[in-house]
Amino acid sequence: MTASLSAAIVAIDAANAKDPNLEDGQPSELLYGQRMTVEQELLFPDASDHLKIAARGQHIERWTLPRSEYPEGKTGYLSWRREQGRRHAERVAQIMTDAGYSADDVTQVEKMLRKEGIKRDPQVQALEDVICFTFVRHYLGDFAKTQTPEHLLDIVQKTARKMSPEARAKALTEFTMPEAFAEAFR
Repeated sequence: MTASLSAAIVAIDAANAKDPNLEDGQPSELLYGQRMTVEQELLFPDASDHLKIAARGQHIERWTLPRSEYPEGKTGYLSWRREQGRRHAERVAQIMTDAGYSADDVTQVEKMLRKEGIKRDPQVQALEDVICFTFVRHYLGDFAKTQTPEHLLDIVQKTARKMSPEARAKALTEFTMPEAFAEAFR
């Protein structure tokens, strides 16, 4: 790991360690970033620094902009999510600049965190695949308890559509799932 990459990861973790929300006794977003890194290493062991940083910083300081500050419903959710992406990109950009990364490197990671180019840019798609694997492995189970079966199936189908064909194929071998869910990944 280069000194710049190490400095960026340490700074992201320091920021996320301030999350007042706890999961398994740890700040929630710190744990999320660590989980993202584990999935990134499993899916893309030869990942660029861009992907490593984007994965670790994908939810940086997410708690500072609560979902409750936006209207209920799909429009409010999408507005909140878009603003989160913008804020995450801005915050990680500053960390990368402080760690000595070039403007081009910073721009690439900002693009990834704003999800500009899913299905067209391999690096943005790789981040989306990591996000989806992290969701399925660590968050889908608890999330499923709050949803109707029909809505849950819709969420699983949307998640699968966001993934690359390679990631969908890997998900079928990686996760045990009901046939209706498995069909979404085929």
